Amino acid sequence: MTAAEFEAILETVAERLNRDVTADKSMHKPAIFEAQVRHRISERLVELGFDPALDEQVQAFPDIVIGNFGVEVKATESDSWRCIANSVSEGKRSAAVDNIYIMYGKMGGTPQVRFADYGDSIIHVRTSHVPRFEIEIGSERSLFDQIGTTYEDFRKLDMHDKMTHIREYARGRLNEGERLWWLEDKPEDEQTHTLSMEIRLYMDLPQDEKRAIRAEAVLLCPQVCGGGRQRRKYTDPVSYMMSYRGVLCPQARDLFSAGSVAGPARGGHYVERSIMAIQDEMREAAAYLEPALFVEYWGSDVPPDQRIIEWLKRADVYAVDFTPSQNLFLTEQRIEQSKNVSGV
Repeated sequence: MTAAEFEAILETVAERLNRDVTADKSMHKPAIFEAQVRHRISERLVELGFDPALDEQVQAFPDIVIGNFGVEVKATESDSWRCIANSVSEGKRSAAVDNIYIMYGKMGGTPQVRFADYGDSIIHVRTSHVPRFEIEIGSERSLFDQIGTTYEDFRKLDMHDKMTHIREYARGRLNEGERLWWLEDKPEDEQTHTLSMEIRLYMDLPQDEKRAIRAEAVLLCPQVCGGGRQRRKYTDPVSYMMSYRGVLCPQARDLFSAGSVAGPARGGHYVERSIMAIQDEMREAAAYLEPALFVEYWGSDVPPDQRIIEWLKRADVYAVDFTPSQNLFLTEQRIEQSKNVSGV
């Protein structure tokens, strides 16, 4: 069967489905609508002398497989041709399918059914806990035109390369001071980071978690070492904690300059002392944080064993009334100096 022949089948199926959803409101329910799509496709295949067998796809993509063709079924109660579709990873995509179409039931307003090429209908990427495509039936703009590739080429990429495109696209849509919150390169079922729907208050966290999150924020945002008059120096740390860890800190300044985080001793520089108290946690964070986070906050990734040294370089530039490299991470600096001396 050719693509043109299959599209002609879908055209007839859509016409019959339009009559179905107009005559029977029970068809507006997604599960019933999908079952009717299957029935109408099988019916039309029989009429044309094709094998009516449809592969059953249990929690797979697309919903219906006929040879090397696939049909993803969507139904919405809203009066819109736009909805959230599948995850960018497409980890459960059927290997047998080359061409995917979408059969879309718009049940709000005047119920209507249309079909379209799936890739041509993708217009945007939205992020909940994972990036998902957003589709719009009949749209003249394509996500893949905007990122300089095609759906067919994009879907063959591994997740790391897909996310390179997606992050570049998303960054182009950010306003000044905004950050991406979704950064992992891994498929949906392999992710280590998820953002809880419940926002937690920083002051209510256990002490060890407070220290770990503060260490991550300081490592990614060396501008906290800046002077008191530096604008927005706490914006990125607070944004990171909220967007990546789901933690709200109402008093951002107190994370780094209050006596409670700088230790019981008096005198010296509060920010320096607060960082000195979490050096071990920062070392751990340098080893386990996602490379994409450093690309997002530093502009480039750095090998884990060089992240502390790089942080010191950046912190020294930001600092005004103290020099971080004089008292912080002295062990790492000695190791780095010995490498330079030996020519390693």
